[in-house]
Amino acid sequence: MAKFRIPILIAMISGCAMVIREFIPHKPFDILNTTFQQWYMIIACFAILLGVGSLLSVHGEKIRRRRAGWWYSIVLIAGFVTMVFFGMVGGISERGEGFIGQGFNWMFEYMYNALQSTMFSILAFFVASAAYRAFRARTPEATLLLLAAFVVMLGRVTAGEYIYDKLPIITEWIMDYPNTAGQRAVMIGIGLGIVSTSLRIILGIEKSYLGRE
Repeated sequence: MAKFRIPILIAMISGCAMVIREFIPHKPFDILNTTFQQWYMIIACFAILLGVGSLLSVHGEKIRRRRAGWWYSIVLIAGFVTMVFFGMVGGISERGEGFIGQGFNWMFEYMYNALQSTMFSILAFFVASAAYRAFRARTPEATLLLLAAFVVMLGRVTAGEYIYDKLPIITEWIMDYPNTAGQRAVMIGIGLGIVSTSLRIILGIEKSYLGRE
């Protein structure tokens, strides 16, 4: 169908153009990166509008039908409207005057950042629980992971140096060599996955972004 062929054609042309740009950094390919970034910002603006509409629609329907947790939807919409109001009327610059001028920055600094810190603090307990389950020495690999984690955590605190003065050096060696090697292996795998997915999109094999398999 034409409505699927046009997006696929656009993706193919854009992908091929960006690949050619990396190998031929001359006109007209050298300006493609800047041009595509400008187009991306324009599309992102429309995407934000769609996201706002979807947010208000979903949570408005939840409030109207009194579904479970609808009070949270009221708080979300009220916070969203308040931030938009102060951002549009008073601006987001720190040079604003009065409560209206400083309202956006005040709420961002003392409400949003505080809530964000609280959320990450709560997540720390989930991380500790997941680490406890993952570090059970049931297999040789899990035992090695447990020992490495124990050495690294102990080497990062002052008490570790008092226990064994070489422990910080061992910790740095683990972080610089085995850990870096593992991270690079993961990044190589991610890179290969990106290349394969990009080729599938450019060749028109991958169509999931169109909303169908």
